[in-house]
Order: sequence, then structure tokens, then C-alpha cells
Amino acid sequence: MPLTFTGPAVALPAISRTLGGSPIALNWVTNAFMLTFGSSLMAAGALADSFGRKRIFLMGLGGFALFSAGLAFVSNIVWFDILRALQGMGAAAAFSGGMASLAQEFDGTARMRAFSVVGSSFGVGLAFGPIASGLMIEAFGWPAIFILVVILAVLAFGLGARFLTESRDPDAASLDWPGALSFTLALTLFTYGVLRAPENGWGDPLVIVLLVGAALLFLAFGIIERVVKRPMLDLTLFRYPRFVGVQLLAAAPAYAFVVLLILLPVRFVGIEGMSEIAAGRMMVALSAPLLVLPIVAGLLTRWFTAATICGAGLIISAMGLFWLSYLTTGSAPAALIGPLLTIGIGISLPWGLMDGLAVSVVPKERAGMATGIFSTTRVAGEGVALAVVSAILSSFIQSKLGAAAGDHASFAAQRLVTGNLLDAVSSVPAIGHATLIQGYSDAFSELLWLLTAITALTAIVVFTFLGRRNAEESAMETGTPGPENNDEVVDASSA
Repeated sequence: MPLTFTGPAVALPAISRTLGGSPIALNWVTNAFMLTFGSSLMAAGALADSFGRKRIFLMGLGGFALFSAGLAFVSNIVWFDILRALQGMGAAAAFSGGMASLAQEFDGTARMRAFSVVGSSFGVGLAFGPIASGLMIEAFGWPAIFILVVILAVLAFGLGARFLTESRDPDAASLDWPGALSFTLALTLFTYGVLRAPENGWGDPLVIVLLVGAALLFLAFGIIERVVKRPMLDLTLFRYPRFVGVQLLAAAPAYAFVVLLILLPVRFVGIEGMSEIAAGRMMVALSAPLLVLPIVAGLLTRWFTAATICGAGLIISAMGLFWLSYLTTGSAPAALIGPLLTIGIGISLPWGLMDGLAVSVVPKERAGMATGIFSTTRVAGEGVALAVVSAILSSFIQSKLGAAAGDHASFAAQRLVTGNLLDAVSSVPAIGHATLIQGYSDAFSELLWLLTAITALTAIVVFTFLGRRNAEESAMETGTPGPENNDEVVDASSA
């Protein structure tokens, strides 16, 4: 699954050359997956609790494999974006069902360590995904990325069918369709509005309508969740300080790490002219710590609190972001390794604890909802962060180009954000190649300063909330009954 995040980012310039498309259409290559993945997770978690976690896992994985296969043979950018959206829905079902199933197998520190192993497995995909993508693009073309995804999904399907035990929540109600639809539509309108803003302007009537519509739908979602009998999002959980801290922690990697997985390959390949393989090698420095440090973080919980580990990790990431901001476009690749490793090391510490923390603050029979809420916050946060950060980078570039670019500043900035340097140069010939790259470099540094501040502030807030525990929350943790008393367990052979 991590390959579906990193692979298209490395392949974006190649996809653009093959399928064409406007900057907005190319942004949807990543955003379509993140949007449907993030907005479907809570619904998928509720379905997993109701109809069986193993069943939803296998159904989602089957759909994920099918749509991934379609991506390898698509012939235009519109169908590519549609299939990416469908791929995200399948991934959401597979992820929610799989994580909820895992939560039923372990308790306490064993559960935390199990989720740390999951974090490391994701680290393998994030660490080697970019370089594997680069190798496949140069050897076979970008469709090979999605063929590999299909192969891995089929293997996971076979293992899940053989070894997972079916379980469900006997008290689960039917899916909260009004809540699911209002939340998904709100995210869609917000993301589309943010992506349109750099090109149309924030005062454009369409952008205003999209953002106001998103705000109204988010408000409607909150009202719906308060009145339905069994909400998709149980708002009462937010009275627990540690639950709030977990949701803030879920959003933290979006700005400290995930946006770099998308923006840096575009910068390396599209702006700096690296090959896809060279860009993949650079991204290993950012992602490699996820191979081992999530497991180390799980072991560190014997001596340090989760609040301390997570807060320290985010501060380390902020230091890496600040360091990276001083390495401009064209810096020696070796000079980038230090800050990229620092960011990766920092984010790896909370990465290995987040999933376990998400299910530790609710009763085990609500593991599907807990996984859905946490994962929705994380992935929806990533999609929103990518849209917002891309818009901010475009605005910064426009500011750097200034009056010299005239009416074409927005067009040039949008092309630079998606790595299309040739179109940007042709749109403003009076500025010149070197000036465009310098403007991009200065804007990227300013963006990293902003991400540094956001990450450092999040570290402080997360440390504060994760360290708090009210009496009701403590009673809930100590009094949570095990799955043998609350979950209907079905023999795997009957699934």
C-alpha cells in the first residue's frame, strides 16, 4: 500500500508526458487516492465491525488489486484519476479491516509491539518504494509500478484468507450513510477548492462556493453524528484528552513527512533534472528509518511514556525540516542526506506507536471505529495537507516571480509545482530558466520554514494531551473487557 503513495509521485513527470493533463488533473493523481482513502476509512471501520473484519479486509484488497490493474492500462488522465479514487476506496476497506482484525489478536504492550511491526512493514514500502519505482520506470515504464502493486495485493489476499480469524462487533448497527456521504462530499469540495485557488484566485466565486459548501457540509456532518443512534464518528470520545492527542498525532506526519514524499520527487526529477532512479535513491534517506525505528519506539515504551517518545520525535523532525530549508535547489545530493535522515528518524518514533495508541483509548469491541477515526484523521489530513501545501508553494512561487512574470505568473507557478519546468519556461520567456529555478528554490525554503513551525507546535500540543489522563479515561482503560466477552468470533473456515 505505501507504494501507491510514493510510486505515482516519482512517476508524475512520466505520467504527464504519456497522458498529458492540466496541473489540477495531475494533482489529482495523488489527491484522488488520498481523498477517497481518507474519507472512506470511518465507513470501512464501521462496516468491518458490523459485517466482519476479515471479510471487509479481503473485499477491499480484491477491489484494490482490480483497480490497480486498471491503472496500468489506462489511456487518459481523467480515467487515471477516477481509478485512483476507486483504488483509494479499496485500500480503505483493506486497511480498516486488517488493522481492526489485528487489534483483536493482541492486548497491552503486545498489541503496541504488533502495530510497531506493521509500522515497520509500511516503512519498507516507503523506504524502497521510490527507488523501486524509479527502477521500474526506467526499465519498463510507469505502468510497471501498478503491476507490482497487484502482485503484492494478491499475495496479501492469500495470506489473509489463510491466517486471519473472523470477528465482529455484535452490537454494531447499520452504516451511518448520511454521515459518510456528508463527510466525503465535504472533503471533496474542500480539496477541489484548495486546488483551484492558486489558478483562479482565492476570491474567485467558484472557489468561494466550494469552500463555503465544504464548511456547511462539515457542520452538517457534526450535527448528523450527534443525533444518529450509532454514529460513524462518536463525538463523545473527544472528551478524553489522550484521544484528542492521538488525533493530533495522526495529522502530524502529514506536514512533517508525507508532503515531502510527494513534493521532493517532483523537485528532484522535474526541477533539478535527476533521473527517476537517482530521485528514488535520495528518498531512501528520508524513509529508511521507518524500517527499524518504529520497532525501537515500541521497545522504548518500557522506559519512556508514549507522550515523551512522540513529542521528541516531532521535535527532531522539525529540526530536520529547518536544516533542509537551507539546502537550495541544485545542492549536492550528499548534502541532503543529513536533513532527510533527521526528518525520517524523528517521524519514525511516533510512527510505530500511533496505530496502537489509536485503539488503546476505546473498548476493544469498538476497534473498527477507533481505527477508522484515527486513520481518517491521518490520511484525510495527508490529502488536505498536500492540497494546502501545494497551494501555498504555488502562492510563494508567484510572489517570488513578481511583476516580471505578469499575467503568466500563476500558470508558471502551477507548472513548477507539478515539476513541468519546460512549460513554465515557455510561458514566461522574459524571465529565463535560472530565474524560475531560483524563485522555486526560495519559495520551497519558505515553505519548509512554515512546516518547521507547524511541526514544532504540534509536538508541544501532542506531548501535553498524550500526557493527560482524566479519571473517566483511566477507568475505561482498566475496565475494558476483552474480545472474548464482547466480540463474536467466527471460525476462519466459515468466513
